[in-house]
Amino acid sequence: MNTQATAGVIAPPPLIYLAGLVIGLVASALAPRAIVPESLRYAVGIPLIAAAVVLMIWGVGTMRRAGTPVRPTDPTTALVTTGPFRFSRNPLYTSLTMLYAGIALAAQSLWALLLLVVVLAVMRRGVIDREERYLEGKFGQDYLQYKMHVRRWI
Repeated sequence: MNTQATAGVIAPPPLIYLAGLVIGLVASALAPRAIVPESLRYAVGIPLIAAAVVLMIWGVGTMRRAGTPVRPTDPTTALVTTGPFRFSRNPLYTSLTMLYAGIALAAQSLWALLLLVVVLAVMRRGVIDREERYLEGKFGQDYLQYKMHVRRWI
């Protein structure tokens, strides 16, 4: 049984995404590079943002109904496998990725999109890997079974 109180993530995930996005948007202000035709920037960006918000609301609601904290800095009290967690082990991080990408596209920020690769690497090593070790220790075989049947992202 795991005695670790929390997953020990390096930082709250929204801050990791925000840091990459802000740096990318500032870089784009200094050296603009269009990434999609002007006519498509909002046609692609806004639906991504809207879908991200819907997924985020669904995921947060599912976690709250299960009685477990949303913040990975708090101890997990339940293994959530319903709602969007049936399709992705990380629907909230998927929603943050979609939100980030939608904002970057709408802002025509090539630099922000390029930095998304760095953000995802930080998320993998500093958040997701740590959470998975924590959940394996806390929920044992139940988590391993869940992990075998549900993809990390989508």
